[in-house]
Order: sequence, then C-alpha cells, then structure tokens
Amino acid sequence: MFFVKLLQRQLPRQPFTTSLAAGLGGAVAIGLVGALSYLSKSPLIMAPFGASCVLLFCAPASPFSQPANVIGGHIVAAFIGLAMRMALPNEWWAVALAVGISIGMMSVLRVTHPPAGANPLVIFADDPGGSCSC
Repeated sequence: MFFVKLLQRQLPRQPFTTSLAAGLGGAVAIGLVGALSYLSKSPLIMAPFGASCVLLFCAPASPFSQPANVIGGHIVAAFIGLAMRMALPNEWWAVALAVGISIGMMSVLRVTHPPAGANPLVIFADDPGGSCSC
C-alpha cells in the first residue's frame, strides 16, 4: 500500500491543449534564449532556465512563477554565485555556501524562484575567471 500511495498524482488532470501550450511555450522560450546566445556569440542559456519554464508554463499562478520572482531570483542567485566564485576557491564547500546564501537572500528579498537555486552550481561548474588552458 505504501508504494501505491507514492505513485498517486496530486496534480489535477489538465486539458491536452493546456499541456500542449505549456510544452510549446517552454520550447519557444528556450529557443529564443538559445537564438539570442547564438546571435550574440555569448552564452545566455543555462540549465535552470528549463526548470523555470516548467514553473512558468505549467504553474503560472504559483508565487514562484511571478515575474519578480523569476527575474529577481535568477539575478540574485547569479550575482551571489559570481561574487562567491570570484572570492572563494572552486571547492565543494564554497558551492554549498553560495547556494545557501542565494536561497537565504532570495527569501529575504521575497524573490524566491526554486530553479534559480541552481545558478551558483552552474556558475561554479563553468568556473568563470578560473584557470584557462588556452
């Protein structure tokens, strides 16, 4: 019985057209950011944007999907990730600290956006300003 309960769906059934529109919205949004990246020859796209699209297009009424949260959350977390990476070594504990501070600051500023919590992970993994093997 326990395992059956784990498989129960809590979300209500959506009309197929709503699900289709959500998928198309996500594809268009990521496609536009990808095209801008290509045209500007600057990386503008990152994995957390995919999770942002899920919230924006599948749960648009969620507080986490509101424009201030989406934009503010990504800006706060990216800024903290960049600042922490510039100030600290690229070590596991620095990444953990950057994620924790990002979560705390998003909460303090009331711009919590769960996908943005991954921004410091992406930034540390990309290692901007790190050693170049050019």
